[in-house]
Amino acid sequence: MINKRPISTCENFIQNIRLLALISLIFSVSCARLEKSAPVPFSKIRTITNDLEKFGEPFGIAAKDDEIFLSDGETGKIWRAAGNQTFTVLTDKFHTPSQIAFDGDGDLIVADSGTHTIKRLKIESGAVELIAGVENQKGYADGEIGAALFNAPIGVAVFQNKIYVADTYNDKIRVVENGKVATVAGSEQGYANAENGAAAKFDTPCGLAIWKNNLLVADAGNRRLRVIEPNGKTWTLAGNGAEDSMDGSLYESSFVEPLAVSVDNRGVIYVADGNSIRVVGRRFFPFVETITNTKRGFADGDLRAARFNRPSGLASDERGNLFVADSGNQTVRVLTGTEIGAEITREASGKMRISAEEFRNRGEPRWTYNPPDTRREIAGTLGEIRGEIVDANSRVWFHNGLDIAGGYGETARFVRTEKVLHPLATENFATSRELIRMPTVGYIHIRLGRDQADKIFDDKRFAFSRGEDGKLKNVRVPRGAKFEAGEAIGTLNALNHVHLIAGRVGAEMNALDALEFPGIKDSIAPIIERVALYDEGWQLIGETHLRDERIKLGGKTRIVARAFDRMDGNADRRRLGVYRIGYQILRADETPITETDWTISFDRNPDAEAVKYVYATGSKSGATGETIFNYIATNRVSGDDFREDFFDAGALENGSYILRVFAADFFGNQTSEDINFVR
Repeated sequence: MINKRPISTCENFIQNIRLLALISLIFSVSCARLEKSAPVPFSKIRTITNDLEKFGEPFGIAAKDDEIFLSDGETGKIWRAAGNQTFTVLTDKFHTPSQIAFDGDGDLIVADSGTHTIKRLKIESGAVELIAGVENQKGYADGEIGAALFNAPIGVAVFQNKIYVADTYNDKIRVVENGKVATVAGSEQGYANAENGAAAKFDTPCGLAIWKNNLLVADAGNRRLRVIEPNGKTWTLAGNGAEDSMDGSLYESSFVEPLAVSVDNRGVIYVADGNSIRVVGRRFFPFVETITNTKRGFADGDLRAARFNRPSGLASDERGNLFVADSGNQTVRVLTGTEIGAEITREASGKMRISAEEFRNRGEPRWTYNPPDTRREIAGTLGEIRGEIVDANSRVWFHNGLDIAGGYGETARFVRTEKVLHPLATENFATSRELIRMPTVGYIHIRLGRDQADKIFDDKRFAFSRGEDGKLKNVRVPRGAKFEAGEAIGTLNALNHVHLIAGRVGAEMNALDALEFPGIKDSIAPIIERVALYDEGWQLIGETHLRDERIKLGGKTRIVARAFDRMDGNADRRRLGVYRIGYQILRADETPITETDWTISFDRNPDAEAVKYVYATGSKSGATGETIFNYIATNRVSGDDFREDFFDAGALENGSYILRVFAADFFGNQTSEDINFVR
């Protein structure tokens, strides 16, 4: 359990003074030594490769002598790119390779999380050698390298003849030296600094890097950057433990989830944190600053506007370029001041994504329960609003999956075979939103690895921890753990459904399209309850239930359709979101003037900021209460693209017209509602 004891003002002051002296000295000496050869400052972010067919999950990265080496946790490959260009496979003999680092001979040290071992990859021959650990046997044991045990290690760093290891799920930092493995720091999962490494505590440590004679640790679960001195003394360099991306002084700053850390040849520290790149040491005073956008996504160009998706590996080259294994985007990116790589446009980045058809063809049809071919009720669809819009400050969001109803305590099952790749793949333990996120599918509202009475399954892949009172306090599933389709995830909690997410994080698709569910069908068209027209200032002009009023339009108009969908086999009370919304203009004799303009689409999850572009005031939905979907049919929302728009009646000639509003479901059923108006 993370120790959230606040740091006193006095303690904070003393620590900052101590670090100020230490870091300022290191940075000033480094900068003075390298002043004449300082690289061109970063000015942009570019993409080295965007071939998604190559990479499953870029994770660890190392750069040297105009070459890039990359570990691919999903495919088990190590890639090599000469001249920082085309990647070729150096080997495919790993299970789930994570961080990589050069040893003194120029070969690669690899943390193979999936086999619980540390290995060496010979660069020239491609041969793989076991250094420490027992193949496919997890545990914790120091001693001779052939008998030592690790638990899905993720981080490695090399200093002289020592190989440091982040033994991630043992929450320890280990060292391989002179044929033996020893623990440098770490006792149990938690947070504690200590004069003696044996008393220090970590929570899911991931990335490692050498900083002078010290070891830097990206302590992901504690959301902090830690330091281990040669004598084992452990202290916190930056981060206050809050889950946030706040810049500031070392102890005022906060991190989201630091996975990787790297130090360039000037002593500047870079951290891959959440969806952004953070830095310590670019200023004279110790300060944590964010140099890219913190929002998930893909965008090259200006540093501040650039976006990443779970960057997991960092490496600087001799010229000062910073290479990034952009895991969630399945790409390799670079922070640079040169023309290395290419700048990918927004349109081109959209084409990098896998289609729903390709995604569907990579798995077998089944439901999330047994029997796998028995149809279940659909309780929620992608794109529905969650929360309620009362005013501009209302907190609302998109539902990013498919809710599949089940019974309380029923066993939920994986719908396709995958292995865990995210180091912290589970979240929200013992809450209604407990979840596990696999690479391409997510599962929410489940008691992971246990039954309705909290009895733990006989499945060692679910690693539970207990508090001092003996009660369960958390569960982790290590990177590299593999699950077959049909195996148990856990049991349903009181929400009585599986929230099933299809697609990688940040690229969620409509599960009705991306997955195949045996026996599913729908012959019921959506229902449009009413259509209302508003002016630019949201003043009501007219609506469908006021049939006797003569509606006059002469300028920019907003169209709002209150609609919902139903599905075969569902209870009558069940209201689902629609798949598409659009409208058409016709003459009074129903001769079309325009084609149907489908303005809102839920083929994939829209940008999070688009929710109030889709839904008007009064919209609400959740686990309880009334469901109302007021779609703003004149706005345009599809995936990452969204903008405000209007129907401009002023562009029409004087006369009588029909405004026809459409609502359609995924299965092709559609309905329409007409409003007669005059120009």
